[in-house]
Amino acid sequence: MPNPFSTRFVRPGRVPFIFSQDVTAESLIQQLQRQAWRGAIVGPHGSGKSTLLETLIPAIEQAGRLVQKVALHDGERRLPADFVSPNSARQPGVVVVDGYEQLGRWTRWKLNLVLSRSGWGLLATTHTLPVGFRLPELIRIEPTFEVFQQLVERLLASQASPLSPEDIAHAYQDHPENLREALFTLYDLVERQRSGAASVIGKRREMEQRPN
Repeated sequence: MPNPFSTRFVRPGRVPFIFSQDVTAESLIQQLQRQAWRGAIVGPHGSGKSTLLETLIPAIEQAGRLVQKVALHDGERRLPADFVSPNSARQPGVVVVDGYEQLGRWTRWKLNLVLSRSGWGLLATTHTLPVGFRLPELIRIEPTFEVFQQLVERLLASQASPLSPEDIAHAYQDHPENLREALFTLYDLVERQRSGAASVIGKRREMEQRPN
């Protein structure tokens, strides 16, 4: 059975974003509309910003907006070469940028100018929202142990848990802001437990096969 904390299970889009009691995807879309389809998802690295983006994109499309997504990796200061300016689009839309703070100031200014002229919105993830960022805050994500517990429960829903409550608590305590790293900690723990169990089983079989 595969490790429930493998990357293929925890990557954005595989596990739905866990909302707080007073926030829903619908309420965020309504707020985004009030902000002229412009907003920033703010939170520390690994807190679930990309997961929330993947949750909101279908809702944006259902609201009648096109979506053009840009995912920036570490060190990327410019928009990718295949980025298509929305000026020629007949239908209004929203450019979604995952890792917006990585863009240089000039690139951000130019992107905002193009989108403003074309009537498109901008939804972006960022670690901070400094003065002069020119993008209103949509939501600020603050990871909690309760959210982490719910996330672990969802990932373990299809199999018996090899982890104790203490294992889960220690993983969160080691990475209280970066839930992705906390999940990777649990991945390593499950792998170690399985390796230990396999070693014990192998030794037991070896003993059973020895002649009396």
